[in-house]
Amino acid sequence: MSNPATPPAVGVLDERAPLAFPPGFLWGAATAAYQIEGAAAEGGRTPSIWDTFSHTEGRTVAGHTGDVACDHYHRLGDDVRLMAELGLKSYRFSVSWPRVQPGGSGPANAEGLDFYRRLVDELLANGIEPWLTLYHWDLPQELEDAGGWPARDTAARFADYAQLMADALGDRVKYWTTLNEPWCSAFLGYGSGVHAPGRSDGADAVRAGHHLMLGHGLAVQALRTVMPTAQLGVTVNLYPVTPATDSPGDADAARRIDGLANRFFLDPLLRGSYPADLVADLAKVTDFGHVRDGDLATIATPMDVVGVNYYSRHVVAAPIPGETPESYWRDPSNWPGSEDVRFVTRGVPVTDMDWEIDAPGLVETLRRVHEEYTDLPLYVTENGSAFVDAVVDGRVDDADRLAYFDAHLRACHEAISAGVPLRGYFAWSLMDNFEWAWGYTKRFGMIYIDYDSQTRIPKSSARWYAEVIRRNGLAAQ
Repeated sequence: MSNPATPPAVGVLDERAPLAFPPGFLWGAATAAYQIEGAAAEGGRTPSIWDTFSHTEGRTVAGHTGDVACDHYHRLGDDVRLMAELGLKSYRFSVSWPRVQPGGSGPANAEGLDFYRRLVDELLANGIEPWLTLYHWDLPQELEDAGGWPARDTAARFADYAQLMADALGDRVKYWTTLNEPWCSAFLGYGSGVHAPGRSDGADAVRAGHHLMLGHGLAVQALRTVMPTAQLGVTVNLYPVTPATDSPGDADAARRIDGLANRFFLDPLLRGSYPADLVADLAKVTDFGHVRDGDLATIATPMDVVGVNYYSRHVVAAPIPGETPESYWRDPSNWPGSEDVRFVTRGVPVTDMDWEIDAPGLVETLRRVHEEYTDLPLYVTENGSAFVDAVVDGRVDDADRLAYFDAHLRACHEAISAGVPLRGYFAWSLMDNFEWAWGYTKRFGMIYIDYDSQTRIPKSSARWYAEVIRRNGLAAQ
């Protein structure tokens, strides 16, 4: 792929881009370590919970693992050059905790740190802002063996790891995210068990969610001591939740799911408290005795930015008399406290993940975070779609994904016009990758990966996104 034209100066827009974004808007793409790096047993790296989970029979589609993935560990330079050709202004990546601190405690692994030093140096040399995520779900297996996120000590270990990374890269990395989607780590990992470590215990899921946020607060404090001017934040996956009808039962179902999916994290992080109705909803699961004095103040330690991951909307309804809760679920992603809520499908277009496409929901989500919770700068740190892709004559024309990006970027523009302080957008994902329990059967990337040859092919969406970045805006519809 040839290099796009030199980007315009800040504030100078192409005349064909009537939907111009603010000067300095940060255009990026995102990945996660276990999904792309491979080299699972190289350079001193030890197993994470995802290594163990993916190597356990029946946990992932066709037994797929991240052992090789996209082989990014060995193809770092080539991959950064592809980013430069796209014109990316920023690249959001995660660090493999067991690669840099085997076992989750003790001294740093120099070889692991050197990999991320090379990555950051390559990004900076190509004019790409590094955005480092400390935790994207790959807990060192030794820490899981000691209790995992339901154990309070894991939060302290996470803060130690954060300081280790700040000492190594704090002089070169400005943007830091502590956690990616703690909802998934807690409720899919310890509640439904469909993600690593594959445990199914409602009380453990709630404790894990709390200790993840406690680890975030402790990590922000640790990072701040080393990097007082860095931009520190957290990334939460959020959903607008809509009742299927205006009935009181459906409204209450929406309240409950909003509490579990959104307010469970937003309120402690940005208000320093748990919602009273959520605590009452979860009384049959836990008495919240794991919350100690001072925890919520630590969780609400001031940060600089908030990352929002957005993919779809939840439409929910009350139970139907005579039906069993098991009949309500489209997938096994249930979490404690929601067992008797129906998730309703509306017959609208869906992605290959069976997630409904709902761009207006992104506007709702961004406006809600800003209007109800915070004036902090917001970033869409993940947004994207899986579709079935095919290589034809050396090209991948992913028109559905391109349309998805276009609709959601227009939603971003609408949110900015409504006063939301949205400062950047990260497409998910830079490249096809190991899609967790779905293995290699789902493709989210703008760059197609042939997993046999490791050939990279920029899709039509990648070329389109490069032009959006060059213009700093969208063309007329």
